[in-house]
Amino acid sequence: MIVLDTCILLYEALETRRLSAKALRAIRAAESANELCCCDISLWEIAMLTEAGRLKLDVAVAPFIEAALALRGVRVLPISAEIAALSNRLGLHKDPADRLIAATAVNRGARLVTSDEKLLNADAVPTIW
Repeated sequence: MIVLDTCILLYEALETRRLSAKALRAIRAAESANELCCCDISLWEIAMLTEAGRLKLDVAVAPFIEAALALRGVRVLPISAEIAALSNRLGLHKDPADRLIAATAVNRGARLVTSDEKLLNADAVPTIW
């Protein structure tokens, strides 16, 4: 199983060329095994980016998110009480969404696909880039 960071969900849907070769291989392998996931807070982040004008879409945000998830069969993982607690113990930077996404990967024993330097440098989170 791999967990996709929000930026990777967006790259996969909009700009595949921005993915590293290693990330793309991992995504394709997880897709084939039906083990491609994201944290539910990533959906909120995409909506927030759109609302703030930092992400321009040709369609409404809800249909975009649904299509992005369906594109590769991405399963949305919920934030549990255990993940919420873990997100505060991993010693990551202050971004709450990043902390929840990383905690989701750690909790599920999954690797996190991300291009975020802060997450890539976090020893507590196994990453792919």
